[in-house]
Amino acid sequence: MTESILKLNQLAFAYSDKQVFTNLNYDLKKGDFLSIVGENGVGKTTLMRLILQELKPTGGTLSFLPNRQAVKVGYVPQFRNIDSEYPLSIQDFVGLNFARVGLPWLNRAERKRVSDILAETKLIQMRHRPLGQASGGEKQKAYLAQALLDQPNLLILDESTASLDPIAKTELLDLVKQINQEQQLTVIFVTHDIPLARRYADDYLFLSAGHYEAGPIAALTNEKVGDMDHA
Repeated sequence: MTESILKLNQLAFAYSDKQVFTNLNYDLKKGDFLSIVGENGVGKTTLMRLILQELKPTGGTLSFLPNRQAVKVGYVPQFRNIDSEYPLSIQDFVGLNFARVGLPWLNRAERKRVSDILAETKLIQMRHRPLGQASGGEKQKAYLAQALLDQPNLLILDESTASLDPIAKTELLDLVKQINQEQQLTVIFVTHDIPLARRYADDYLFLSAGHYEAGPIAALTNEKVGDMDHA
């Protein structure tokens, strides 16, 4: 039986003036590719902040298994437009995830890890390109490479494909899916893009006001998602 890596048990969270969700239950298995979908304001961002331990539950529990130390989280944010004058190369930007800043100060093992992850994310040929001059898709691959550098076993893509063109979205998620399948990396993909969720995810967690639903991705029908983008 596949082991769990994250478990939500009767999870609840409320701000001072708003109850976000209550009684949220989910058992995330190692190697799963889960897509979390739902309209704005239903708690997707709040749930990510709870997983990242930036917030504490107001009810229930959120447990990393077998313990917190066993789960290393990598995080890829929503696309951020980096200034064209940003001076660091793609290679140096990825290397920032190590304690020392800048490749000249990394040790041999760290430099090799940076090179390996650049190759894995198909950035090796452009590693010396200034990040500010990279395309949107290349920048997101750099964020992905940075998130993968410490070899996490749980990767969060938080609206990471928003604002990318269709080709860049596909290239990014093809990479993530390949790593998910080859290395059993557990993935949480937060998105509004229902077709992308259906194409890449194994399972879904659909959040709506006062309600949630979960299941295999094939069960995420147009009737369930309503007016969300399911073209």
